[in-house]
Amino acid sequence: MTGHIVVLITVPSPEEGEKIAKALVEKRLVACVNIVSGLSSIYHWQGKICDEKELLLVAKTRDSLFERLEHEVKSIHSYKVPEIIALPIVKGSKEYLDWIYENTLA
Repeated sequence: MTGHIVVLITVPSPEEGEKIAKALVEKRLVACVNIVSGLSSIYHWQGKICDEKELLLVAKTRDSLFERLEHEVKSIHSYKVPEIIALPIVKGSKEYLDWIYENTLA
């Protein structure tokens, strides 16, 4: 394990995605956020099955920053229950992992 994570966050619009991504990068809670469009999400919500178009944010950071990242996302996100899921980076190029480390808070 490397101590680095990828965090997946879905958002309803490009504007909200950019707002969250910029806040996370500016506060150095993440080194990078990719914004992936064209996502279709089918899910249960309040007793109904929903089918929505969303975007996916893919953020790279340190495991130790997850709670702060989660708090920041929740403070901006329009969803009552936003998707914020962290996956461990098991392996990666040393140079890229070093870059993540250097561009996030200690």
